Amino acid sequence: MRAGKVPPELLERLVYPHLGRRPDVLVRARVGEDCAVVDFGEWVCVLTTDPITGAGRNLGRIAVYVATNDLAATGAEPVALLVDVLLREGAGEEELSELMEDLGRTASEVGAEVVGGHTEVTAGLDRTLLVTTAVGRARKDGFVTSSGARPGDALVLTKAAGLEGTAILASDFEDYFQERLGADVVRRAQRFLDEISVLPEGRVAARAGARAMHDATEGGVVAATLEMAQASGVGVELYVDRVPVRAETEAICGALGLDPLGLVSSGALLVATPDPERTVSALRGAGIPAAEVGRFSERGFWRVAGCSREPLEAYPRDELWRALELLSGGGA
Repeated sequence: MRAGKVPPELLERLVYPHLGRRPDVLVRARVGEDCAVVDFGEWVCVLTTDPITGAGRNLGRIAVYVATNDLAATGAEPVALLVDVLLREGAGEEELSELMEDLGRTASEVGAEVVGGHTEVTAGLDRTLLVTTAVGRARKDGFVTSSGARPGDALVLTKAAGLEGTAILASDFEDYFQERLGADVVRRAQRFLDEISVLPEGRVAARAGARAMHDATEGGVVAATLEMAQASGVGVELYVDRVPVRAETEAICGALGLDPLGLVSSGALLVATPDPERTVSALRGAGIPAAEVGRFSERGFWRVAGCSREPLEAYPRDELWRALELLSGGGA
């Protein structure tokens, strides 16, 4: 298998049949659901885990945001983080110190505490990797899943496609893109990292009547849209011409021939809502850009651009992996 997510058909066949079942697990592992929800009476415990494998810089910050974004998509409050730090061979004390400062500072920013984990130097790694487990809480009658979309609901997207991937590429390959696009474009793209938490919009959208929410991580907006529809057992039309893409993302993707809609997009939250006007108004009123980019239906997955209507299909892997191969192998 190539780098990237394991395909859904393999998860269904080789992974999910072996996980067991308990009556107090309210939301369990399935395609499109990033969080498990466990019954604790009046409250529920919401759990998720994420690796950071495609970034070289800003690891601690990205790890916290990506893990707590999954919680945000349920409307849960982040409480605690467990972090496995797998240091590359040859890593020095300075790298570990900088990483932990970044982790701790960002965890405090989102209101969570790093309560434990594991730290080791791991043979065979060419870069340091992080795996973060986030624990949150929500009232039993107040959490949202990825699987609640219904036919007729609108699909709303916050911010823009490709924010995380753009920030990673601009940070990890700064010299390459400065030479081709200029320092100002690269600096603006690097600052997208400040926007990849979706905790604010998760709270706003949940209060504004969201039926389902899903953050757009690996595979970008296209993969997240498909996952949301599949988890909900419905169809979807994605209006690709309406998906916001910032000029910096267009420039960086254009330099490598990437599609921004297939680029890892933490910072963009997908929301299924029966009342898009109310949801978009609430988000914009909170200072969060939002746009209606699709519509859920009875069946079928479609990519709509103008008068064109084609099947909506996920990319074989995230465009970030293709970019890393091009930039590391000299193919760009």
